Amino acid sequence: MYDAMYVHAQLSSPHRSVRHFGPWCFMARKKISTTIYITPEQNESLKLLHERTKVPIAVYIREGIDLVLEHHQSELPGQLTLVAAGSDKKS
Repeated sequence: MYDAMYVHAQLSSPHRSVRHFGPWCFMARKKISTTIYITPEQNESLKLLHERTKVPIAVYIREGIDLVLEHHQSELPGQLTLVAAGSDKKS
């Protein structure tokens, strides 16, 4: 719910446009709590980033997870796209 309130305030700002926000901001979804361990340097950098941007640290962590999942998408189970399915037949 915090994300939705944050986004509303930011989208109302005359200095922001919709393109500055990722997919996380358009629909508040239920979040699952988990524990992660980060280095002290990562913690300090995230705190500084939050202070400068006012974006919650959790948002940056979720964005980082999305980047990793996108990078390793080929290793995840799922349906092949038509392009990928066509290239498999040629082998």
